[in-house]
Amino acid sequence: MATDSSNDAPKSVFDFAVKDAKGDLVDLSTYKGKVLLIVNVASKCGLTDSNYTELNQLYDKFKNQGLEILAFPCNQFLEQEPESSDKIVDFVCTRFKSEFPIFDKIEVNGENSAPLYKFLKAGKYGIFGDEIQWNFAKFLVDKDGQAVDRYYPTTSPLSLERDISQLLGI
Repeated sequence: MATDSSNDAPKSVFDFAVKDAKGDLVDLSTYKGKVLLIVNVASKCGLTDSNYTELNQLYDKFKNQGLEILAFPCNQFLEQEPESSDKIVDFVCTRFKSEFPIFDKIEVNGENSAPLYKFLKAGKYGIFGDEIQWNFAKFLVDKDGQAVDRYYPTTSPLSLERDISQLLGI
């Protein structure tokens, strides 16, 4: 099997640029030195209320200590995120008062999977290779931009506090 020895191959999440909900390109290197929780989200999922509520609680608790939550809307699971980016942001900010960044809608599985998600699923050591199971799968990324853990959609965001604290060094 051939390996890609190209220096252009991404080595961390900080090597990616993604569109935010307004369509502006965001260089993820702006988050260097932060711990990231990257989540594929949906507005019409049975897990929506509990996840957004707990993600907000995590963000409020750790945002000033170096945590950033990056939310990526995805409509691949029973079309539970059918709205436009503007409507998604309005929903999240109005209903849940979320302050963390919401990005442009993406695909997380299949041949059109966003490059960031292809990288996250591959993981530093290829340990996260399977497909995303559902809305609200969570990747915990260390300050070096490496996915260090992946949590199932049904995993409560608040149950990640210990792992986040360890990566933040608190």
